[in-house]
Amino acid sequence: MTYLIVKWLHILSATFMFGTGFGTAFYMFFVNRSRNVQAMAVVTRWVVRADTWITAPAVVFQPLSGLYMMHAAGYAPSASWLWISLSLYALAGACWLPVLWLQWRMRDMAGQAALASHGAADTRALAARYWLYERIWVALGFPAFGGLLVVYWLMVSKPA
Repeated sequence: MTYLIVKWLHILSATFMFGTGFGTAFYMFFVNRSRNVQAMAVVTRWVVRADTWITAPAVVFQPLSGLYMMHAAGYAPSASWLWISLSLYALAGACWLPVLWLQWRMRDMAGQAALASHGAADTRALAARYWLYERIWVALGFPAFGGLLVVYWLMVSKPA
């Protein structure tokens, strides 16, 4: 592949990773605030699918394509912006992996609660653990999101 094709794919996958991640977090955060267990069951199911089908492949492709471009463009592997970027990417990943696990569990709990509520919208059938997982999920989202914002800036600016 040529450098420009890899660069285009890198930018596209970064957009998918960040956009899908932010979008799914937005919808899951606000559906949880609705406390409508039927809506929560549907949204958490689609959040897990989007993160599995779209975000996860982009998460894998990003460092591979980035390192390829670094090498092809002749950037020094010791560049401080590169190491800061990789460190923040690793931090975001360390937050995101537990978030995935939490989302899978929350999806399962919301689905079970939706069945148990027989179409009712209230969350009484929802396990208390769901709300613990939701608080952890939110807390992990902040450093992941902030870290990726800085990675985006470093990716574009490549400061000396």
